[in-house]
Amino acid sequence: MSITTYHSMVGIKFYVNENFFNTWTPQMGYVLGYLYADGSLEDASYLRGKYIRVSSTDRQTIVKIKRWLKSKHTIVKQTPWHAKGKERFLLRIGNQKLYESLLEKGLYPNKSLTIRLPKVPQHCLAHFVRGYFDGDGCVNLYTTRGKRGQRVIRKLTIIFTSGSFDFLLGLCDTLQRKLKLRQLKIYKGTRAYQLRYYTSDSVKLFQFMYETYPTHTYLPRKLVTFKKFFKLRQRI
Repeated sequence: MSITTYHSMVGIKFYVNENFFNTWTPQMGYVLGYLYADGSLEDASYLRGKYIRVSSTDRQTIVKIKRWLKSKHTIVKQTPWHAKGKERFLLRIGNQKLYESLLEKGLYPNKSLTIRLPKVPQHCLAHFVRGYFDGDGCVNLYTTRGKRGQRVIRKLTIIFTSGSFDFLLGLCDTLQRKLKLRQLKIYKGTRAYQLRYYTSDSVKLFQFMYETYPTHTYLPRKLVTFKKFFKLRQRI
């Protein structure tokens, strides 16, 4: 059976690997995690189509996802609607079989407030978590100046954000069982919930998310912050 299909819209046909989410692989786990964070499903009945949308301020991330999906769809640059906003890059794929396979993995339209952590096999859990982290997570390194002017580490933090309390609760429970993390509390922010980890837990999470990654299956700018932390820690 061919792993590619055509999608027709206004007479134009596009290729995409419609079986991509049928088998758990490191790349599939990463992309699914990213979609849980920065993706959406769109049942566009007015166009008689079902669509997968994924976006990012980092164009290379969308380019990689497009390549892994063998998609020939166009990446669209979205101009920010206010002065301090950032450009975003959108990949929109119309394919019913791909859409339905994501429904089976727990995604659905208007998911942001009610989504739950899906069942992820252990060999793909780190990749799923790293994908979600790249989409809706952040890492921060806080330092101060010592008496001799040297930079001194105060703390390293990892934050996962979601509009769904249940999703973060499932993630918190799963990571606690897997890594024996200390953090068990979810915080309510002004627009979303947050799961925050501090230095010792963040180091464990880094090791879990990054020590098993295939080449290029991560967002480089977030990895840079971790590298700064470990470089500073070596000087202590």
